[in-house]
Amino acid sequence: MAAIILFGIILVNNNGFSSLVPAYSQGQNINSTSSPSSSFQSKASMIDNLPSQKVTVGDIDIAYKKVGKGSGAKPIILITGLGATMDMWNPLLLEQLSSSNHTVIIFDNRGAGESTAGGTKEFSISQFANDTVGLLEALKIDKADVLGWSMGSFIAQELALTNPDKVGSLILYASGCGGKEAKPQSPEVIKTLSNTSMPPQELRQKLISLLFPTVWFKANPDYLNYFPIPKESVSPEIMGKQSEAIAKWSGTCNTIPKITQPTLIIVGTEDIVTPAANSLILVERIPSSWLVQIRDAGHGLMYQYPDEFNRVLMTFLEYNS
Repeated sequence: MAAIILFGIILVNNNGFSSLVPAYSQGQNINSTSSPSSSFQSKASMIDNLPSQKVTVGDIDIAYKKVGKGSGAKPIILITGLGATMDMWNPLLLEQLSSSNHTVIIFDNRGAGESTAGGTKEFSISQFANDTVGLLEALKIDKADVLGWSMGSFIAQELALTNPDKVGSLILYASGCGGKEAKPQSPEVIKTLSNTSMPPQELRQKLISLLFPTVWFKANPDYLNYFPIPKESVSPEIMGKQSEAIAKWSGTCNTIPKITQPTLIIVGTEDIVTPAANSLILVERIPSSWLVQIRDAGHGLMYQYPDEFNRVLMTFLEYNS
């Protein structure tokens, strides 16, 4: 196993060789993105205003959107995390993926946003994975690259293990393998995530506070210029059910060596929701996996360092195409 530090990006490849990932210097203006803030919000609004479609999967209706070139393009499905809706993906990421011959599928997990909660099946990581498989089948997609963020990365792992034929390349963003071996969050973070009794607006602000390091917040008082605020939301009740599903998840630490897909593990070194130490367990146990840790980045690193995040993902996807 080898490691290289390049412009604040730490890359580990467990195949025994190192890859130099092109990246922007950490010395650049921390506020910089690929576009000015007005352009960012314009792109975010375009995604938010894109009409969603719905398909029935089991006992629920799943709301989804497609972004990209359509027929002939390679599909990639993005799975959101706790308390997130599909319109919270960074529009710069969706633009990058869709311009690289991908059809991007974003969707709301069971009960979140515009997707219904159903009434017969329990909320669990396994069930969320089943829902995702059902969506792929309903869209007649035989195989897709998969990107999972936080809770979505847990779902992605289950998907890769239970339906390996459905998954091309696998990207685990802000992830861990759960269970007793997982490196826990601080008591303060656990308290914030578990308190879903507050009003939705207050709850959203609390969740945003967990996405970025304190130092970055202070340096970026205009952070909302680079953070999409979707029209849809996740109710406190559904947040509670998602949190319970995560708490009950037995994890994949013992089974992830069976993952055969090329896998990218990417995390911020200052992530307090899924501590970066968890990524080391993943890269040690998943064959053909890469690990990228972005220095000074938090759980919301795709907003914090969009150029670096997108460049790493595209390098990985192109390498494994």
